[in-house]
Amino acid sequence: MSHLEPRYLIRPLAMDLGRLRDTFLTTLTAVALKVVAAFVFWIVGRWLIKTVLRLVQTALGRQRVDPTLLRYAASIVNVTLNIILVVGILGYFGVETTTFAALFAAAGIAIGMAWSGLLANFAAGAFLIVLRPFKTGDFVTVGGITGTVKEVGLFATVIDTPENLHTTIGNNKILGDTIVNFSANEFRRVDLKAQLSGAADVNAAIALLQTKLAAIPNVVKVPKPDVEILEFNLVGPVLAVRPYCHTDHYWQVYFDANKVLKNDLAEFPAPMAAQNVNVRQIA
Repeated sequence: MSHLEPRYLIRPLAMDLGRLRDTFLTTLTAVALKVVAAFVFWIVGRWLIKTVLRLVQTALGRQRVDPTLLRYAASIVNVTLNIILVVGILGYFGVETTTFAALFAAAGIAIGMAWSGLLANFAAGAFLIVLRPFKTGDFVTVGGITGTVKEVGLFATVIDTPENLHTTIGNNKILGDTIVNFSANEFRRVDLKAQLSGAADVNAAIALLQTKLAAIPNVVKVPKPDVEILEFNLVGPVLAVRPYCHTDHYWQVYFDANKVLKNDLAEFPAPMAAQNVNVRQIA
């Protein structure tokens, strides 16, 4: 067998290296173009999503949709469009979307099992939007917290307490607990008590308090303030003092009614605990 000269061996090797280099450069260029295109798609897609969200919020705002429902709808639209954008970019790279959907569903099941509490909050948030036991701006007691509702989100509700504490509560806890909405009705009752002396003219005190309470700012005319005998003790009768007002003016009426009790009952005998002691001398 004859031996080939080195120059005949180097030429095919050089041709193979050239082809490999050309293939590598072609593949690298194609991948780089796809990455750049995907980046451009992401930027344009995000801009389009923001535009759609702005249009949706504007349209719903013109229809005077409740702010709570408006934020909730915007969150759902935002999440849905972002998922569609990611799936579209992956499809552009050649990833089978059906496979991705199956993987996404499997991941959703796994995440659902791991994050059952989070998904429970999400479901509870949907029920809160549908059932509407309260809305943004209402003064409520939910999950053991009392305050003004600032936002009903996908997973949690934000409440500002009267102490100005920004509090976040999981929607599932809210839906599974008692919900008290102080803003649902036109007025609410302020409950106070007034101790009278046993020597006081009860009817005169009741008439005076009813007149003074009706004159307090923001006390509603109907129903009229209630002033009735609630109970008796060793000191004398105890009056139930109950003016009515809107929730926004509750504490103003509460404090003003206390001032009325302090100032206008001063003309009546002061309530003092007293006991009668009978002393009998045995001869």
